[in-house]
Amino acid sequence: MDRRFSLLFVFSLLLETSLAAASGKSSDGEDLVIQQVVDGDHPLSADHHFRLFKRRFGKSYATQEDHDYRFSVFKTNLRRARHHQRLDPSAVHGVTQFSDLTPAEFRRNHLGLKRLRFPADANKAPILPTEDLPADFDWRDHGAVASVKNQGSCGSCWSFSTTGALEGANFLATGKLVSLSEQQLVDCDHECDPEEPGSCDSGCNGGLMNSALEYTLKAGGLMREEDYPYSGTDRGTCKFDKTKIAASVANFSVVSLDEDQIAANLVKNGPLAVAINAVFMQTYVGGVSCPYICSKRLDHGVLLVGYGSAGYAPIRMKEKPYWIIKNSWGESWGENGFYKICQGRNVCGVDSMVSTVAAVHTTSN
Repeated sequence: MDRRFSLLFVFSLLLETSLAAASGKSSDGEDLVIQQVVDGDHPLSADHHFRLFKRRFGKSYATQEDHDYRFSVFKTNLRRARHHQRLDPSAVHGVTQFSDLTPAEFRRNHLGLKRLRFPADANKAPILPTEDLPADFDWRDHGAVASVKNQGSCGSCWSFSTTGALEGANFLATGKLVSLSEQQLVDCDHECDPEEPGSCDSGCNGGLMNSALEYTLKAGGLMREEDYPYSGTDRGTCKFDKTKIAASVANFSVVSLDEDQIAANLVKNGPLAVAINAVFMQTYVGGVSCPYICSKRLDHGVLLVGYGSAGYAPIRMKEKPYWIIKNSWGESWGENGFYKICQGRNVCGVDSMVSTVAAVHTTSN
């Protein structure tokens, strides 16, 4: 182990403890979840924190055997959170609503990006000027981002990323923020390439944002959430009603792997559909995630809504810029449902697959 890595490791451990202490909500003792992760494993700690976890997230188990198994998984995830804190010291890692799930269960039920063939003829976004970009920008401040939704135990993240991008583009075109239907995509978007079986979006079994945008373009648009509400299940029956289309895609484009171009497209065209590797998100509580090592294997669809110029970073000469991500796991996860991840080196693949809805046909609905 070289001297530089040793210093990073020592500093990250010191920082870990201070971050943990700062993040606990000590008013009722229920949210000292970060301190519990980084402090010593005294005999009663895991059992005590599992009780707090069950109470906070309303967890219950059908049998004692299931309870005991989930407790063992919870203890393993406490160790994973400690490990993530060391690898990602500028964020805060600890207990989340997913702390009783194995990594495989987490991926299967709460992610859902399907690795479909990316179309070779996909429209590429034109190069935009970047000289006058604002230092900080957040579409939440401009009314283009709907409230955080929850995909539940369904691998439908791709549908939420898609609706978020279209909701933002529709807002720019009409001045109205309309919540669109993910369930329409889950139920109706199943058109496959006949020469490539399995090359289609598959409801709770996963999908891809560009495929969903292609479906939306061909179908004529998406209905409102209120007209086609989300159930979080594969119902098998498409109930799309063309007379109730609320927003339609005119065209969409793929943005190049260039952070200035990503930022320029974000500011000009609205929130962007992006993919990411979510391995650090299972234990994420807050802060700017900037792990030393993270796979770029994309497995989760999210929505890029903004960026900041000065995020917290350890052992630094200056603060690092970051992206602001809207997730689909409800407001109890992360920073009220949002995630921050640093810019600069395609961390966790966040710059690898970015799509923009450049224009929409307005409707009278």
